[in-house]
Amino acid sequence: MKTAIVLGGKTGLLGQALALALENRGWLVHALGRGDVDIFDLTAIKHFLSTTRADVLFNTVAYTKVDQAEDEPAEASLLNRQLPLILGKAVAETKALLVHYSTDFVFNGKKDTPYTTEDLPEPGSVYGQTKLQGEQELLNLHLPNLLILRTSWLFGPGRTNFVTRILELAAQRSELSVVHDQVGSPSYTLDLADNTLALMEHGATGLFHLANSGQASWCELAAEAVRCAGLTCQIKPITSAEYPQQAQRPHYSVLDLNAFSRITNIIPRPWPQALREFLFARFKAQI
Repeated sequence: MKTAIVLGGKTGLLGQALALALENRGWLVHALGRGDVDIFDLTAIKHFLSTTRADVLFNTVAYTKVDQAEDEPAEASLLNRQLPLILGKAVAETKALLVHYSTDFVFNGKKDTPYTTEDLPEPGSVYGQTKLQGEQELLNLHLPNLLILRTSWLFGPGRTNFVTRILELAAQRSELSVVHDQVGSPSYTLDLADNTLALMEHGATGLFHLANSGQASWCELAAEAVRCAGLTCQIKPITSAEYPQQAQRPHYSVLDLNAFSRITNIIPRPWPQALREFLFARFKAQI
């Protein structure tokens, strides 16, 4: 039986999805939350890897408060830059695969075609900068078993996210204003987990982009969620200037998924289809 350690697997949005996908495939999963192990203690991580004889270590832990990171760069760097380096050093002496998740926010958003892994990152926020630094720290270790996955705009079960928050607000209000000039790749966590395992099963290492197919603005994602949920709230498109935020966000950060498809022969399903599945399952759970 293969064994996996999932940092953030107990309560994290993506971590929970990964733990479920692994268990469904017969893996022994150690889904860790805060307090289970000191993730900043290299010796402790090495010991846990050794005692569990883990085949894979997944890191879904990150500092994701994009605006707050502007005021807390040290805290963001601790989770987004230093933690990946510690994990990389921990697996360096083992045969374990390290799977680390990064973000579309490493790009400046000035393109108008999907970003490939060959495109030069140029983050405009502390969050994006620290996530890029985490990638670079890992790549500089030259690990033979390393998989870095840039993803974006996560939604799924198990934790509050953009889609669930929009539905909560839409149930209370007659109108919501949502930014329409930021476009990206929505990602359903259950699909992201399954497709991560597909990459692993094909022996992939290196840097990949992974999300659901298609693109959307935040406004379009919100409007589709509200429509699918049968709510009457009107979704009003506004510009980023009309909804000022502390951190700079890319206006366009759609991810090119062709490298993933070439390796796996899988085309990720369109995000509206994944969204409908998520909302249908959520509705059934509430009956």
